[in-house]
Amino acid sequence: MIRERVLRAGALVLVLVVLAAAAVAGCGSSSSGSSANTNTTNTNAAPAAPEKSPPGDIPDSQAYVRYAPPGGGYAVKVPEGWSRAQSGSAVAFTDKLNTVRLESTAAGAQPTAAAVKQTTVPKLKSTEKGFALKSVSTVHRKGGTAVRISYQALGKPDAVTGKTRVDDVEQYVFFHRGRKAVVTLSGPKGADNVDPWRTVTDSLRWTR
Repeated sequence: MIRERVLRAGALVLVLVVLAAAAVAGCGSSSSGSSANTNTTNTNAAPAAPEKSPPGDIPDSQAYVRYAPPGGGYAVKVPEGWSRAQSGSAVAFTDKLNTVRLESTAAGAQPTAAAVKQTTVPKLKSTEKGFALKSVSTVHRKGGTAVRISYQALGKPDAVTGKTRVDDVEQYVFFHRGRKAVVTLSGPKGADNVDPWRTVTDSLRWTR
């Protein structure tokens, strides 16, 4: 009788030990799973959107070719592949929203910023819609000194929508041996074309 009680007590102790071990193992597994979930990174995040250039930005990859207007007495680099249109003594190179316009005429003397303010600026004001003068200054380029007129004006209406936009315009007036070369660059307001416009105006060379 005593022996049976001892055996039952031993069996009970064994059961309690097994249950306790199972409980400890369960807690460890739960903790480990929670840690794994916490350290999991989100691999489904959306990729960053590519940067978009403002309308009218001339790409850095743009190539340039030398162009010498007939009878102009000078040559200048213009963007390769742009369409060319002649209007009287002026020639314009255009691509989408940007234009490079070249014109050469006889001139009696080197133009000054003061003289340009009195003569050229009033003409632009009467011919350019939405004309707003920004500055008139003397600048130095590799081909010589020029007077630069910076202003804003309304561009040509869109062929599809009919809407007009505001253009930034820079007009450079060069002088050499009785001739004046006028280089006008225009593009949408806010476009970053400082470097391309500098490439064009730095390239002017007199050929006579």
